[in-house]
Amino acid sequence: MEMTTLDLKGLQCPLPVLRTNKALRGMPVGAELLVLATDPAAPQDFENFCQMTGHVLVASTENDGVFSILIRKAV
Repeated sequence: MEMTTLDLKGLQCPLPVLRTNKALRGMPVGAELLVLATDPAAPQDFENFCQMTGHVLVASTENDGVFSILIRKAV
């Protein structure tokens, strides 16, 4: 299955989570979405988002101020 990338660099909370939620709604179960964000709160925001929605937080890394967050759609 193909992975989709969503570039949300420069956006602040709550926009990254809102746009991620919208993108995931249009994806099939099991699809993976790579979110790129610069909001310092992004790792915690996406961890909470996945816990609340049932999606799987596969990985979360940071490189040079850019967070790469990989989410697998569960439902």
